Amino acid sequence: MSKMSLSLIFRQLPQRCRCFSSTFLSATKVNGISHRLLSDRIVDPPDHTPPIPEYVDRGSNESIHDKKARLLYQSRKRGMTENGLLLSTFASLYLDKLTDDQLAMYDSLINKPTNDWEIYYWMIGNKPTPSEYDNSVMDMLKDHAKNEDRNVRLQQPALYT
Repeated sequence: MSKMSLSLIFRQLPQRCRCFSSTFLSATKVNGISHRLLSDRIVDPPDHTPPIPEYVDRGSNESIHDKKARLLYQSRKRGMTENGLLLSTFASLYLDKLTDDQLAMYDSLINKPTNDWEIYYWMIGNKPTPSEYDNSVMDMLKDHAKNEDRNVRLQQPALYT
C-alpha cells in the first residue's frame, strides 16, 4: 500500500467507526447499562417489565379475620428473603395485637410501595421513611428489625402451632 492510500484510510476511519459503532451499540449491553461507543446517542431497549397492579384498598369489604389472614400471607411471601423473614416474624408477634387503624397502616405499608428494597431500607434505617409511611406501625417494624433481644430469625415462624 502506498502512503496515499493509508492516509485516506486513516481519514475515513472515524466515519467508518461511527457507522460501525451505531450498529454495534444497539447490540452492546453490559449489566443492563447502555455504553457509548464513538457515538453521542445511547440506545436503551424498551421497558418489558410487567406492569405492577395498583393497590386497591379493600376497606370495610373485608372481615378482620380475612384481613389478618391475607396480611399474614403477604408478610411471608415477599419475593426477597430479608423482608420475608422480618415481616413474617413481625406478623407472627404483633398482627393479632394491632388495632384496626394499625392494620390499615400495615396493609398500606406492605402493599403500596412497589419496591421491596425500599421497605427493607426504611425498616433497617438506611433510608428515611416517607411521611405517608412514617407511623406507629413503621416504628414497631424498625424496633423489630433492630432485634435488640437477639432472637434467631433464620426461618419464618410456623403457621400453626
